[in-house]
Amino acid sequence: MSKMRKVAIISDSTCDLSKELLERYNISTFPLHIHLGEEQYSDGVDITPEEIYAWSDKTKETPKTSTLSPLEAEECLEKQLEQYDEVVCFCISETMSSCANVMRLAARAIEKEDKVFVVNSENLSTGIGLLVIQAAIEADKGLGAAEIVKTVEAMRSRVRSSFVVDTLTYLHRGGRCSGLAAMVGGTLGLHPYIAVVDGKMQPGKKYRGRMSKVIGHYVEDLKEDLLKAETDRVFITHSGCDEAVINAVKAQLEELNRFEEILVTQAGCVVTSHCGPGTLGVLYIAG
Repeated sequence: MSKMRKVAIISDSTCDLSKELLERYNISTFPLHIHLGEEQYSDGVDITPEEIYAWSDKTKETPKTSTLSPLEAEECLEKQLEQYDEVVCFCISETMSSCANVMRLAARAIEKEDKVFVVNSENLSTGIGLLVIQAAIEADKGLGAAEIVKTVEAMRSRVRSSFVVDTLTYLHRGGRCSGLAAMVGGTLGLHPYIAVVDGKMQPGKKYRGRMSKVIGHYVEDLKEDLLKAETDRVFITHSGCDEAVINAVKAQLEELNRFEEILVTQAGCVVTSHCGPGTLGVLYIAG
């Protein structure tokens, strides 16, 4: 733990940060839950995305997800407050999950509402991760929780999260992306652009063709905005895409000569459950 740091920075598992990044920035995560039929698993603990795909292919069902229990939330916060004076906790968008509310109720239950600051990221995946990393950087400067929250909430509207999906099945069945119904059925080779807007997933431009070409066009369409983005970092986050596709995207971003770091992470089980295999997104902070 940093000598200066008095604030724990924690996030639910949907932030999709790699183990290396969690360690580098001293960030803790807590798992949300995946339900495959009657069986419950913890994201990143006892289930993998590959196992989810296999189950879904076999049963023709999509997984369900849920937040942590009140007891798990209380235990999580108590553990952090044994080491830190305050906690800043990030959760997936409140329009997608009750996680943030569960954490607030847990803070009240352990009578630490004045020490626990729960942030509604209004985002998912490394869209959350971008805010979490910034919070950790601010915490290492010695800032208090209230100041950290003020800083990241000022950034929140500038987070740009989007992705393209290889299959519409998971998003459609999950019901978390309005406007997809008209695209499903008889739409072979259709790959919509999905953006997170005001905490909700919304479909946009529709691409057609092989996924490798679609992703190239998608990144090219982001180019103008990427050239104005904050330069610290950009994420390529995917749910099991081919290495060649990921490397091609990385090369496109390198050609912009804009970012100090191009970070590649694989989506965890919650994001995978809703977006399906072969999804790829580019996530960054707008300038």
